[in-house]
Amino acid sequence: MKFNINKSELLNALTIVSKGASSRSTLPVLSGVYIKAHGGSLVMQTTDLERSIRYEVPALVEEEGAIVIPEKLLLDIVKQLPDAAVGFETFEGTVSVSCDQSSFVLKTLDAQDFPEFPTVDITNSIVVPFDAFCTMVKRVAKVVSKDQSHAVLTGVLISTSEAGLKMVATDSYRLAVSEIEFGGVQQGFEAIVSGAFLQEVASLPKTDDVIEIGLSQNQIVFTYQNTVFINRRIEGNFPNYKQLIPGSYATQTRFSTQELITAVKRVSLISSLSSPVKFDMNEAAGNAVVNTVSQDVGSAEVVLDCDVVGESTQIAFNHQYVLDGLASIPTPEVYLETQSPLKPGIFKSAGEEKFLYLVMPVRIA
Repeated sequence: MKFNINKSELLNALTIVSKGASSRSTLPVLSGVYIKAHGGSLVMQTTDLERSIRYEVPALVEEEGAIVIPEKLLLDIVKQLPDAAVGFETFEGTVSVSCDQSSFVLKTLDAQDFPEFPTVDITNSIVVPFDAFCTMVKRVAKVVSKDQSHAVLTGVLISTSEAGLKMVATDSYRLAVSEIEFGGVQQGFEAIVSGAFLQEVASLPKTDDVIEIGLSQNQIVFTYQNTVFINRRIEGNFPNYKQLIPGSYATQTRFSTQELITAVKRVSLISSLSSPVKFDMNEAAGNAVVNTVSQDVGSAEVVLDCDVVGESTQIAFNHQYVLDGLASIPTPEVYLETQSPLKPGIFKSAGEEKFLYLVMPVRIA
């Protein structure tokens, strides 16, 4: 096998497929990247047997063939190469990698030992604007649980409705719901997908293209331009999040999103996990006092002008949870809806974009 490829295109390809290589498997071939030179392009593949990634990139192929190269080593080498053409040529059990005045000889693994790329029988699929998909993932995936003993909570629920696409995530302390509306959506599409995996897909370069999401009984397939991501669906029942979202509120407060973020950041300098940030909404004064008290450090408060509809009330939250949610609010203004100090608070985007962020309160001493 012999081919040449531009360094920047090679680096981009390796960066994408590196997300699928295994770092823990007892099978050495799974820590490698499979490279097949055929026609005028390279097909690169990685897998850890749970997920698989395939990427195709143009190259000048002189001799066709296939090899497996240790992925991390190859990626580290390519990062250090100058911006020039990179040449690959195989010999018995080795491959030479040359660029400008640098050259490496690496031992290869047998390409025949590399698992075949999965063939998935897709039963349902949707097409979504990639930019909108990335925005939704960014808003909800940060909320997934890191507790692997509750696999369902490490995933994002993706589903369709007559209006469009919805993504939901929760770690049982907070809940994020993002929706976009667009026509021609196929109904009955629902799956729980690893939040970390979704973030990897959403990290691909943004364009105006669409991403196709396909479902089989056990797997989910993302096809975007010349990249294919396949991962196992998470089995289990997602929590009935709809029953957590109240249909009414006792108090609705409208804030400037940026002013509220700034206020929470300021008082959180004093706050800690044991000293939550308290919101004191005053309907008569038309303001809210955002404050915290830490016995060992001191206290802080910021007074914000806001519109308060309903009863004056108090509620307290973990400050980092609040900041995570506010960072996803896409609109200049945000609503905080509350029922009582002991029931969840809900932050909503004030506008056409539909984003909801529910946070469990902290008991006020």
